[in-house]
Amino acid sequence: MPGNSFLHKLDPRTKLSVVGLAMVAIFLLNSPLELLVAGVAVFLLGVMADLKAGFMLRGLRFVWLFAFFSIVFNMFLVPGEPICSWGSWNITYEGLERGTAMGLRLLLLVLLTSLLSLTTSPILLTDGMEKLLSPWRRLGIPTHELAMVSTIALRFVPTLAQETETIVKVQLARGAALDRGNIMQRLRSIMPIMIPLFVSAFRHAEDLAWAMEARCYRGGQGRTRLRELSFGLNDIVAIVAVIVFFILLKALEFVF
Repeated sequence: MPGNSFLHKLDPRTKLSVVGLAMVAIFLLNSPLELLVAGVAVFLLGVMADLKAGFMLRGLRFVWLFAFFSIVFNMFLVPGEPICSWGSWNITYEGLERGTAMGLRLLLLVLLTSLLSLTTSPILLTDGMEKLLSPWRRLGIPTHELAMVSTIALRFVPTLAQETETIVKVQLARGAALDRGNIMQRLRSIMPIMIPLFVSAFRHAEDLAWAMEARCYRGGQGRTRLRELSFGLNDIVAIVAVIVFFILLKALEFVF
């Protein structure tokens, strides 16, 4: 999404590095309290970057279900001190804590990647990823192609999501029972959605390939750029601030 906030102005290499550091730090945090504080901080960062809170929450609507199942499974399957019993099943404190932590990690990862994709254009993401991966080019790894594939995948996520919604509405209008029946019947009802979606995805891929071929696209060496990347003081401050924030969060583990 276009904007003029401090987050939009950061170098894409900085944002990719910060997201990578944050993902590593998220798996080092064990307490649900630490992860909750980190989630609130990331959410407030998105609000400060002029992203609507409702828009960010709607982007998490499918992730809540996975987070809920993570909590439920761990609550019953992880051994430990029982909180309450239901027949032969025991709800343990350790399972509840681990499940909550896993659910919060999942929500945080999706929120971080959403924040990255919403505040950075696909072209800048490609350039930043290619620059960060450039040392691996000496080993024969096609860094430009990897960066381009990743960015194209991000670019088509909203398009495919919109087409999925359209296909679901069309199937419901034709009388398809997508939300009725047992689990097997619901799984079978997904096929009328998946087949048109795959056909549409292949069509988009072919159109994009022909468009790039018609424009004589040749990436990698010798390619000029409209916007040259620049690493400034704000980028250094952002990286240091993220490192200090997660160190302080980890310190909470020894306080509480």
